[in-house]
Amino acid sequence: MLDTHVALWAIADDARLPAAARVLIQAPENEVLVSVVSVWEIAIKHALGKGDMPISGAQALAFFRQAGYKLLPVLAEHAAAVEALPAIHADPFDRLLVAQAFHEPLKLLTHDATLARYGGGIMLV
Repeated sequence: MLDTHVALWAIADDARLPAAARVLIQAPENEVLVSVVSVWEIAIKHALGKGDMPISGAQALAFFRQAGYKLLPVLAEHAAAVEALPAIHADPFDRLLVAQAFHEPLKLLTHDATLARYGGGIMLV
């Protein structure tokens, strides 16, 4: 599963996408997932005019689908799992991504060193 920024960099073929992430995303044996949490985060931050969200949630969703990424819905179990996470990261979007990764279980590719402190399947790229 890709965190929000990694997913955006991947669909934009952005130079900020680390080579290691690019290899994993493009490997045909890997199924690439994007959480609906990321679509929600993009939509909210884009609507607020945040500079790091240059496209709308609807545009991101279309690009994720076009890229063939599987969308991971938010389950009640994911939301409840946030409660058990240590208070390492304050961002609610990122905390829910971590909870989803642990619950499913999935590997979460992120560029955020703070998220990587959760360990487990969180991969810093």
